[in-house]
This record gives sequence, C-alpha cells and structure tokens, in this order.
Amino acid sequence: MVKAVVGANWGDEGKGKITDMLAQKADVVVRFQGGANAGHTIKNKYGKFALHTLPSGVFNENTVNVIGNGVALNIPILMGEIDNIVSKGVPKPIILISERAQLIMPYHIKFDEYEEERLAGKSFGSTKSGIAPFYSDKFAKIGFQVSDLWDSEENLRDKIESVSVQKNVLLEHLYHKPPIDADETYDTLMKYKDMIAPYVCDVFSYLRDAIRDGKTILLEGQLGTLKDCDHGIYPMVTSSNTIAAYGAVGCGIPPYEIKQVISVCKAYSSAVGAGEFVSEIHDEAVADELRRRGGDGGEYGATTGRPRRMGWFDCVASKYGCALQGTTDVAFTVLDVLGYLDEIPVCTGYEIGGEVTTQFPVTRLLHDAKPVYEVLPGWKCDISGIREYDKLPENCRKYIEFIEKKIGYPITMISNGPSRDDIIYRNPRN
Repeated sequence: MVKAVVGANWGDEGKGKITDMLAQKADVVVRFQGGANAGHTIKNKYGKFALHTLPSGVFNENTVNVIGNGVALNIPILMGEIDNIVSKGVPKPIILISERAQLIMPYHIKFDEYEEERLAGKSFGSTKSGIAPFYSDKFAKIGFQVSDLWDSEENLRDKIESVSVQKNVLLEHLYHKPPIDADETYDTLMKYKDMIAPYVCDVFSYLRDAIRDGKTILLEGQLGTLKDCDHGIYPMVTSSNTIAAYGAVGCGIPPYEIKQVISVCKAYSSAVGAGEFVSEIHDEAVADELRRRGGDGGEYGATTGRPRRMGWFDCVASKYGCALQGTTDVAFTVLDVLGYLDEIPVCTGYEIGGEVTTQFPVTRLLHDAKPVYEVLPGWKCDISGIREYDKLPENCRKYIEFIEKKIGYPITMISNGPSRDDIIYRNPRN
C-alpha cells in the first residue's frame, strides 16, 4: 500500500512527527519533491532532529529511505545530515538515491543569494538554498542529473562550459559578481560522485518491485498546499509541486497506487516568509505568546530559524488545502499548545469586497481579504499525555469537531505532544 503524508497549509504543520510515527510500520519512505529549503523536526528516542533532505524513515533500521527523482538534491547537505544522525547514535540508515534526481549546484545557491540581494525589499523571502535557480535550470534543460556524474569527462566538461557561458553573462552584467570557474565546478562534481556512489540506483525499478511485493510505501511531502507552485499563493510559493499527486511523478509510481493521503493541519496557523496570510495575528504580544509556546521549543523555521508568522486556524485555507491533496485523513497537530487560552478564534470565512466567501481565492483577491472569525471557548488545561479521544476536555473535542465540520475531512489523528507517541487515534466515520 502507498500512503502520502503532506501539508495542507503553508508548511510547518508538523509533518515530521506524523511521518516519523507512520514510518515505524513502513518498508519504504520516499522524499518525492523539494530540497533542503525546508525541514521536518522530529523528536524520538535518539533525540531531536531537523531533517532537510533525509526521509523521516532513517530512524528505523529496516526501513529503506529513497530520494526520488523529483528532489532538488544538495549532496553536501545530505551527507552532512547522514553524518549528524549517525554521530548521535542512530544506526546508519539504508538510503537509495535516484539516478534521475537532479543536483543543486554551488552556483544555484549563489544565484539565489544574488537575486534576493538585487530585489532587496521586494524579495520573495527565499531561504537562499538555490531552489528557484535549480528548478529554472531543470525546466530549461540545463540541469545536471545524478547519472551525469558517470558520463565521460569530455561530455561533462562540455556541458559545464556550455552552461557557464549563459550563467556568466548574468553574473557579469546583472549581478556584477565573479564568473563560474568551470574547472572548479568539474572537481566539485567529482567529489559529489564519490560521496553518493554507494547510494545511487534505479529507484523506478526498485519501487515498482516494492509495490508488486506488497510493501508499505510512505511518500513524504515537503511544505504544504499553499506553497505549491501551481495551486498556492503565487508568487510567494516554492518552485515545486507540494501535493500528493506529484508523489507519482516525483518517484515514478502509478498515481492509482496512492491509496491514503494524510494531510497534516496545525490546530492554529503559522507561516515562514512573505505572502498573504489572512488569519495572521497582528497583535504582536498575542502572536509572540503563541509562537513561544508553539511547536517543540517555539515556532521557528527548521531550516532558517526565522520566527514564524502566527495566526488562528484558517478553515478556508485548510479546506482548500485538503481538497487539493485528495485527503482521506487529517492529522491535527500541536493541539496541546492551545490549552492556555480562554477563547480561541477560528477563521471560517473571508470578507472580500463586502461579501463573505468560504472558497479560497486567487492571490490578487487575497490582498484585500479580511478574516471572519467565530470564537470558541478554550479548555484551560494541559491535555498532554491523554491517549483516548473521549478523555479530552469537552471544549477541546468541540474545537476539533467544529473544525472537522468546517473543512469537510475526517480528523483521524490528533497530536498532543512533540514525540511520536503523543498521538490520539480517532475514527469519526463510526
């Protein structure tokens, strides 16, 4: 069976914990898109980790962890992550890297930095991980696949020279920066080849055989629906597709094999970087209190460490996000964080041009959207440690069921703590 774990909102929903939990029963965990520009925070018996490229199955000795062809592969970051978890007592994981995955080149990171510098106050809030330049090259057909590392020296050098001619025009005339050194780039690629040689394989064939053999495969998404380059809040999006359907493309499996889509939603909202955020809390004292209490040690980006923008739960955005993901189950995270509140606002609609809508609009309409709130009573107690739904406080259950009704998708998992065991399973279909 193939399952997907994806984000329904802006990312930062707590997917790492849910994937880590589900990975315990998975034979294979696959990263199918995105790069090291975002991360999953995981807390388990080995400690606390922020993974950026490694699949979340790396903490299970018998799980095969796959880097799919849809991933923007930064090899030094991947190898650094492997070394980091092994140094902390995690058994060396089983890792397979698709020979069709494409490489983030050192100049991609430079171009990302230079463009943010050029745009200054009008920047996109990039993590400067090279993601947008990488995908630009991928679709311009001048990227480097993992398999290219095994091409002849002559062919590889020719490609580097060809790409450098184009890039150096921009470096000289737009950014006023030093040109690409072709010899240095070739030497870097040879170092990359040595680093990943033990892991590279035909991932397509491996996954095809795994499906045929009835293995449990978990697809792990990065970021969330609202950061999808086609369906998100464009242009404040990532450069890849963050929806479960892309799992079929990003690792080469038939789309009909994805039987379960678990969309992760926070019990409140948060976002890193620029972009429209209708339910954002603009009272900084209120926002900072939630930020400080939130997540596991506060709401700060797993990659950048930037403080996340904080907001109340947004039913409009979440309903849209779940619909696009093809959600079968919702995992509702960090519910325990809200236990300090007397009342909890929930955004149930957007007022645009004097009319209220519950349909998520395009970006130009989001500019003027105002949140419509319903306020629910809080439960004013600590719910961590509770493992049965019926034992949650009544107001807590009412909060869950109110949101479930508004978004229209079943909440079957409720996270009330940072570790993989802090979970309540629920079957609202009964």
